[in-house]
Amino acid sequence: MSTNESKGILNSRLHDSSSKLIFDEPILCAQFLRDYIEDIPCLRDVQPEDIEDVSEQYVHFFAEERNSDRVKKINIKNDTPFFLISLIEHKTKVEYNVTMQIFRYMVYIWESYEREEEKRKKGISRQKGFQYPPVLPVVYYEGRKEWTVPLDFKSRIVKGDIFARYIPDFCYYLVPLRKYSDRELLDRKDEISLVMLINKLQDMNDISSFRALPKEQLEEILHDAPDHIVDIIANMLLAFLLKSNVSANEAEKVVGKVKEKKMGELFADMEPIDIQAEQAKIRAQRQELEGERQELEGERQELEGERQELEGERQELEGERQELEGERQELEGERQELEGERQELEGERQELEGERQELEGERRKIENDRQKIMVQRRELEIMKQEIEAKLEKLSGFMHEY
Repeated sequence: MSTNESKGILNSRLHDSSSKLIFDEPILCAQFLRDYIEDIPCLRDVQPEDIEDVSEQYVHFFAEERNSDRVKKINIKNDTPFFLISLIEHKTKVEYNVTMQIFRYMVYIWESYEREEEKRKKGISRQKGFQYPPVLPVVYYEGRKEWTVPLDFKSRIVKGDIFARYIPDFCYYLVPLRKYSDRELLDRKDEISLVMLINKLQDMNDISSFRALPKEQLEEILHDAPDHIVDIIANMLLAFLLKSNVSANEAEKVVGKVKEKKMGELFADMEPIDIQAEQAKIRAQRQELEGERQELEGERQELEGERQELEGERQELEGERQELEGERQELEGERQELEGERQELEGERQELEGERQELEGERRKIENDRQKIMVQRRELEIMKQEIEAKLEKLSGFMHEY
């Protein structure tokens, strides 16, 4: 295996990667269900071909850190076939909200099942005989500390005992890796137990305990194991060694023993390593990174303060803008009021103009009448003069007589 391929095994969630390798492999998953789920007899005969991975239907509902979760749909062979949906939860440290995480999965699983059945037959979920499939929630715990999280859901609810009959009632199945001794795991004689032995390796004491196991029994487990199972075990061991700052060349030598199925010689030629010292070095590096993170957080808070200050200025300017907008609207109101008065005055002006034009018409009519009267007056004056002339002439005639 090349160094580049070795690095490809690693990511920021090494324990999650190990769990994914275990539960993504049907043979290992079937062995796990047969060997370590002790209170469900129908799982004792489960085979790799009975397991279907349906994780993609559910894990996308959750954040990226949930990408190691696995949901398995398992077909149990019996007289009345039914599907058991097994939810596998992987933890490397104690997490007290695990029951809520599991509860969300269970609800999504049942809702998805209901939708599928409704597609098959409309209205079936409202019928009396409709039932949801059982869900087996399993927490696979690899950490060293004791698992102190209650197994039941109601313990996470305030006054859970008082309201117990109104709270979803379920427990999850805990598989704490540290519960099993190396000898117990070895005596199970299957690949999943060998995988769990490797998962237990965390310090020199664990390696010493592994070296003390009977060579023949270790090698017997891998004697007939398929090559891809051997590869999985090799990758898990490689991830552990590189995480412990073992050199790539040294790690590949050790992993080579797995490839050769010589598990009894696994750490025989390996240079002694002080894993605790390496872990202390890693912790120091983490503290240094934490210091840098805190420094960056300080800068972030400082920038946040500046952002808030700018936001305050922005709000102040926004207040001034709104105030000016109010004044503008007030002036607009006054302008509209004046415009109304102007239009009113314009109406009065037009009304007066109409009256003026009417009076002007009457004036012209009067002027015409006056002119007619003047003409008539001149005509009367002429007639008067003619009459007076005739009277004088008549008077002359009378004097002659």
